[in-house]
Amino acid sequence: MSKDKYINTDQIRSFVKTSHDYYIHEFEKINNNSKFVLSFNLFAFLFGSIWFGIRNIWNWALAFLIIETFAIVQIVRGFFGNISSEAYIKIDKIQSTIDFREKQLQAAIEKNSDKVEMFKRTIKSLEDSIEGYLQEAQAIEASGVWIAISGIILFLFIRFAQGILANSILEKRFSEWLSNKLISPGMQFKNYLLSISFSLIIIVFSAIHYSFPTLIQVFSDFPTHPDIRLASIDGVERTFDYAVIKGDVLFSAITVGIRSVLDSLEMLFVTTPWIVVISAIVLMTGLSAGPRAALYSLSFLAYMGFLGFWIKAMTTLALLGTAAILSISIGIPLGIYCSTRPRFYAFIRPIMDFMQTMPAFVFMIPVIAFFGTGKVSAVIITMIFGGTPVVRLTVLGLKGVPESIREAAIAYGASKWYLLTKVDLPLAMPTILAGVNQTVMLSLAMVVVASLIGAKGLGQDVLEALQYANVGQGILAGIAILFCALILDRVIQGKKKD
Repeated sequence: MSKDKYINTDQIRSFVKTSHDYYIHEFEKINNNSKFVLSFNLFAFLFGSIWFGIRNIWNWALAFLIIETFAIVQIVRGFFGNISSEAYIKIDKIQSTIDFREKQLQAAIEKNSDKVEMFKRTIKSLEDSIEGYLQEAQAIEASGVWIAISGIILFLFIRFAQGILANSILEKRFSEWLSNKLISPGMQFKNYLLSISFSLIIIVFSAIHYSFPTLIQVFSDFPTHPDIRLASIDGVERTFDYAVIKGDVLFSAITVGIRSVLDSLEMLFVTTPWIVVISAIVLMTGLSAGPRAALYSLSFLAYMGFLGFWIKAMTTLALLGTAAILSISIGIPLGIYCSTRPRFYAFIRPIMDFMQTMPAFVFMIPVIAFFGTGKVSAVIITMIFGGTPVVRLTVLGLKGVPESIREAAIAYGASKWYLLTKVDLPLAMPTILAGVNQTVMLSLAMVVVASLIGAKGLGQDVLEALQYANVGQGILAGIAILFCALILDRVIQGKKKD
C-alpha cells in the first residue's frame, strides 16, 4: 500500500477505535519500509490471543490460543497437576490383582495345592511391576518443575511473538478494510465478550482436564442419556413410516420412471446380440470422439467379452447409463435455471453439499426405506452421489460467459431463447461437459456400493472378491468397470480439444 493512503488519519482512527496516535505512527512506520519493521504492541503481549479476538482477527487468535493453552497446561501440570495419576491408577489395579492372588495363594497353602509356587511367582512378578510403576511415578513427579519451566518459556515466547507481530497483522487488516468496508475491525462489545469467554473456556477447562484428569469426570465423558438416543431413533422411524405411507404415489411414479429407462437400456444392451451392441457402441464412440476412441472402445468391449464379463458389463453399463442420463437430463436444466435465479441457487447449494459429502451408506438407508432394494434404489443412490457436479459446473459455465458478448447479442435483437441456445450454452459447453464427465466418474464410484442393495452387475463381482479375498476376480472386474465408465465418458464427452 502506498503512503498516500495513510494521509487521511481519520480512516485509521475509525478503524483502530483506541490509541489513535500510537497506531497512526506504527502503521506509517510499517508502511514506509519494505522490510520487516520491529513494532511492539504492549496490549497484544499482555492479553495475547484475546487481543486478536477483540480485533476480530480470529485466524491468528485461534492459532495463538492453541499454543498459549498448551503452554498454560504445561505450567499448571508442572506446578500443581497430578501428572503421575496414570501411574498410580495402574498401581492400584495391580495391587487389586495382588490382593486377589494372595487370597488364591492362601487357599492353595491350606489345601496343600501344587499351584502354591505358581501363585508366589505371579505375586512376585506383580510386585516388581508395582515397583517399576512407582519409580516411573517418582520420575514423572521429579520432572514436574522442568515441565512447568518449559511451559513458562513457551508462554513468554508466544506472547513476545504476538506483541511483535500484532501491529503488522493489524496493519494488513487495515489495508483489507480500506478496500472492503464490510470487514469488521472489531473492538465491539460482542468481540470483547466472545474473545474473553472463548479463551477462558478453552484454557481453564483444558488446564483442569490435563492437570487433574480424575477431578471432573464429565470433561472426559460427554453427559448424555440413552433415552435421548432411543427417543430420537423412534422419532426418525415414525417420520419415515409416515413419509412412506403418504408418499406412496410419488415414490411409485419415480420407480416407474426410472424402471422404464433402466429396462429400456438393459433390453438394448443385454438382449441385443453382442455383435450389434459392439458395432453400435464403436460407431457412436467413433462419431463422437474419433477413430482412436472407437478403437479403444472396441478393445474394451473385447476385454469384457473374452473374460466372461459381457452380461454383467452390459448390466452395469445400463445402470451407469440410466443414472448418467437422468442426472444430466435433470442437472443441466436445473443449472440453467439456477444461473438466472441466485436466491434459488443459494437455497439448493447446501442441499447439494449435503448430497456430495454425506457417505453413501448413510443416504442408502432412507432410499431403501422409500424404494426398497434393487436396481431402482441403486440408480437413485448413484444420482444423489454423482448428480451435483453437472449442476454446479453448468451454473459456473453460464456465469462465466462474457457479459460483453451477451450485451452485443441483445443489442442485435436476440431473444432470451436465442441468447441461451446460440450464445450462452455454446460458450459454456466446455465447462458443462466437464460437469458431465465428473457425474459419470462419480457414478462409476457407486457401482460397487450399489451392488450391496441388489444392483448386481460388475459391482457384484468386486463385492464377492472383497468378501472372499479373490484378488484376481476383483482386479479384473474393477478394470471392466473402468472400461464401462471410459466408454460412457467418450460417448458423452466427445473429442478432447487441446
